[in-house]
This record gives sequence, structure tokens and C-alpha cells, in this order.
Amino acid sequence: MSDQSNTNLGFGRVLIVVYALFAIAATSRSIVQISTVFSQAPFAYALSAVAALIYIVATISLAQTGRTSQRLATIAIAIELVGVISVGLLSLIDPGLFPKATVWSSFGSGYGFIPLILPIVGLWWLRKTRITD
Repeated sequence: MSDQSNTNLGFGRVLIVVYALFAIAATSRSIVQISTVFSQAPFAYALSAVAALIYIVATISLAQTGRTSQRLATIAIAIELVGVISVGLLSLIDPGLFPKATVWSSFGSGYGFIPLILPIVGLWWLRKTRITD
């Protein structure tokens, strides 16, 4: 029985770097938005902060080894995928909900759709490197 995952090796390191970049970008963006113009789009800016938190959790848990970290990464990245799809759809159906863009608006089009692709790749990687009994 293996008790160590290798999510942080090989391609996993690239994935961790991309998640870390998104964690830094989303955190910085949400701090600026919330501290300066929160009243312009409170829902969108609060959502940016949630996205930042999810990117931080995914980055840290992907960088760790073990079953618990792998489960936490899976949960965070699954929530991320649901968030990107939900916000993407809502931003197209009711643009008034998002008068200002978030990282997940329009499926992450402002970021080259990486926010849509990243959780799919992340979940694939977690499945590929999952710990088995």
C-alpha cells in the first residue's frame, strides 16, 4: 500500500507553479478590488476572493504528499471547476450579476480560458497520481 502521492513531481511541479501564479494573481486582484471599489460589484469581488482562496488551497495541497493532501486538492479543484462553469454560465445568462469581471467570468476568457482548463487538468493529474490501497 502506497501512502505517498507524487502529485508534486514531474508535471505536477508545472501544475503547482500555474496554481501558485493564479493564487497570487487572484489574491492580489481581490485585495485591491475589495479595498478600493468593492461597492461597484460586491458579488463579483467577493467571488474573486473565494477563487483566490481555492487557488491557495489547491496550490498548497498539490505541493504536499499524502492521502489527506490529495483529497483536499481534489475537493478544492472540483469546487473550482464547478465555480468556473457556474460563474461562466451566470455571467453569460445574467451579465448584470457581474458588472465587473472575475477570474471565472465568461469561463475565464480574460485569462485565456486557463481557469476553465486548469481544474480539468488538475483533476486528471490527481486521478493519474492517486494513492491506491
